[in-house]
Order: sequence, then C-alpha cells, then structure tokens
Amino acid sequence: MLLFVGLGNPGSAYEKHRHNVGFMALDRIVERHNFSAGPKRWHADTYEGRLGSEKLLLLKPQTFMNNSGQSVGEAMRFFKLTPEDIVVFYDELDLAFGKIKVKIGGGAAGHNGIRSISSHIGPDFTRVRIGIGHPGDKARVHGHVLGDFAKAEQNTLEDMLAAIANEAGFLADRDNPRFMTEVARRLQPQRPNGHKRTNTEKTKAPGTKPVAAKENKSNDGPMAAVLKALMGRTDKGDE
Repeated sequence: MLLFVGLGNPGSAYEKHRHNVGFMALDRIVERHNFSAGPKRWHADTYEGRLGSEKLLLLKPQTFMNNSGQSVGEAMRFFKLTPEDIVVFYDELDLAFGKIKVKIGGGAAGHNGIRSISSHIGPDFTRVRIGIGHPGDKARVHGHVLGDFAKAEQNTLEDMLAAIANEAGFLADRDNPRFMTEVARRLQPQRPNGHKRTNTEKTKAPGTKPVAAKENKSNDGPMAAVLKALMGRTDKGDE
C-alpha cells in the first residue's frame, strides 16, 4: 500500500493559489483514475483506489500547510507504513514553472509543509516537486506563493496536472525515473505535425548533394542581358 499526499491550505480562499498545486495534483489523479472518496479522518480528506496492482490512499491534510505532518504521521502509523511508502506532491519555488522533478529525502528548502512532514515521519519520503517558479525578488515570494496562477499560466498548469495524473502509475510502481521521463515527454513542446524536431531533421540522405540556392535561377535575368550586351552576344547565343 502507498500513501499519496497533496499539500495545500483548505478553503475556497486558497484553492487556486500556487501553494495549493499539491491539492490540485491529487484532485486530478482522483478524477483521472476514478478514485472513491473515503471518510474524513486523520484531519484530512481521503480517497481510495488502485493503480495497477497497488492499493493507494490519497490524503489532503486539512490542518493548513504548516501542520501537514500531523495528518501524514497519523495515517502512516495507522497503516503501519514507512516513509518509503509515502509520496508527497507540493509546490517548489526554486523549480521553474512547467518543470516537475522527483527526489527522495533531503531538506525542506523553506517549504513549511515539507518541514512539518519531516518532523513527524523523518525526511526519507518521495517528493514530487511541482515547479511554480521564483518571482526573482525575495520580498515578492510570499505574494507569489499565496497568489493565484496567472491566466497566461493556465494552459501550462493544466498540462502539468494532466501529465502527473496520466503517469502516476509509475509512482505507484516506485519507478520514479520512468515517471519523470514520461512526464517530460508529455510536456515537451511538439511541432504542429505532431513529431519532435531533431538536430538532424534537415540533413539530406547520405550520398546526395545539396541543391545550390541559385541553381534553378533563369539565365535570362537583367544582369545576364547586360553582360551579354557588353560581350557582343545575342539572345540566341554564339553561333
């Protein structure tokens, strides 16, 4: 059994904030894989389902971000899980918007939700870091994190959430590298005809000669006529 945890703050006032993207990711997994809503317990909203052969419990702590670890710790101990069975989805300020990375363990990097979870269960859980970008000025960080995603960011946000939900099965299989590979593939911009541009796409087949840029130009242009006149030639050429 695995425990998927999405981090955020409860209530409609916070639901569209960048800080709530962990909640958004969990909601999308619930929708995509038809998970069932469970009872409210461990100070959290819960959902149950399966990905492949793995049973999952999805948890959205309602304790507010700074006390997320209380909910996660209670659920983990109830099911006799270990930190290795926990996957946490959350916003990453120091990761560019549109990027998603996974790591196991490490510090909190200033994230109060991660700091709280680490204090309750230790640091060795899986983190799905969802990039929200840095505003560039430390003084603007609070407003950036606790602000809604901009309209210009909505399409990319939807792509990120869809990619996470579609590839969540690899997280359930504990195949984090494959999850990152498939998410990156979904998020990589593609050409209009659907295939990715490669560095060799414009290279001609071996053994063929490139066509000179001026090869098909007519010999009867204005400059050619002037040169012919100067050389005493006619339009019929030398005979």
